[in-house]
Amino acid sequence: MSKQLKSTCFAIAFGVVLFVLLLNFGAVMGFLGTILSIFMPIIAGFVTAFILNVPMSGFERVLNKMLKNKKKKPKESVISVISLVLTFLALILILSLVVTLIIPAVCDSVDVLIRTIKANLPQWAQLLNKYGLELDIDKITAWINSLDLKALVSKLSGYAGSIIVTTFGALSTAVSTIANVCISAVIAIYVLLTKKQICSKARQITTVYLPKAKADLTFHVCDMITRSYSKFLSGQCVESCILGGMVFISFAVFKIPYAGLTGLLSGVMAFIPYVGAFGACAIGAFLVLLTEPSKFILCIVIYLVVQFIETQFVYPHVVGSSVGLSPLWTIIAVLIGGSLFGLMGMIFFTPLVAVLLQLFEENIKKRTEKSGIVAPDNTAEDQEGSAK
Repeated sequence: MSKQLKSTCFAIAFGVVLFVLLLNFGAVMGFLGTILSIFMPIIAGFVTAFILNVPMSGFERVLNKMLKNKKKKPKESVISVISLVLTFLALILILSLVVTLIIPAVCDSVDVLIRTIKANLPQWAQLLNKYGLELDIDKITAWINSLDLKALVSKLSGYAGSIIVTTFGALSTAVSTIANVCISAVIAIYVLLTKKQICSKARQITTVYLPKAKADLTFHVCDMITRSYSKFLSGQCVESCILGGMVFISFAVFKIPYAGLTGLLSGVMAFIPYVGAFGACAIGAFLVLLTEPSKFILCIVIYLVVQFIETQFVYPHVVGSSVGLSPLWTIIAVLIGGSLFGLMGMIFFTPLVAVLLQLFEENIKKRTEKSGIVAPDNTAEDQEGSAK
């Protein structure tokens, strides 16, 4: 069979298969969803390992430098285990710090809200009555006292069957979710502890089953992705610290309550580019509204000013420069990623765009060298313009 005939048969077969898949699009998507749900714990484990590998590698470098001059240096496996433990301890410490700050603040705010309602309920009733909205506190109190708890319980008992079914369904879903999380965590731990062996085996398989040119290209792309995402997460950590510090200092200067809590939430939620900080603003503004309503507007204005400065000047330069993107391309990457893939797209699309642009530039350079075209060099003109 000639090469042209093989190509024609392949194109016809591909067209037939594509036509059948389009006719049964719903069934195909359902099947893919089922397959994805089966492999989701594995995918989540590898993604978690990929993210946690950044701080773990940092701990490994620090430990190797500290133990460099030691006569009896521990094995690499021991250093990996210690680095993994330190990574989880750091993660637990950050989460514990957030929780210990949030829960007391929320409890205090709820307590203040209840006391405010009790103290101001008569005044609110008079204000509503003034504008024609009658609110009789005595009737509300009498209605609350007239509630028959026995009748309410007997009425609810009639829905006991559906309540039990719903409860068991929710429990099964929760148990399944917890089990998947545990499986993903175990997979992530095994991947992190055996990452060198996994990478070595992957390189061996790629070298055996792919031509040398394609294998080299695969290794090059994988190295670029790893470096780009590592630099992105490092830059994101720096940016989060800067934003949290800016919010804390601004709130402290204007004596706005919950400066430390709002700054910490801003730093943690800043990992969601351009959006996460607004969630921290909403929480901080809500807490301020409950405690000092007179500073509610000031809180929002100050936070929006700080967020604008961080969004337009800090984030593009810190995170964009860490992955080699200009501020313009960083903003475009976040907007496109958020439009296409939502929250996860906003987080991970910036380093992906950096990799794609770098590959595009390498392809242009390769084609230019191959064709013998001399690319325009504006370096001399830029230097001359800067001198003027």
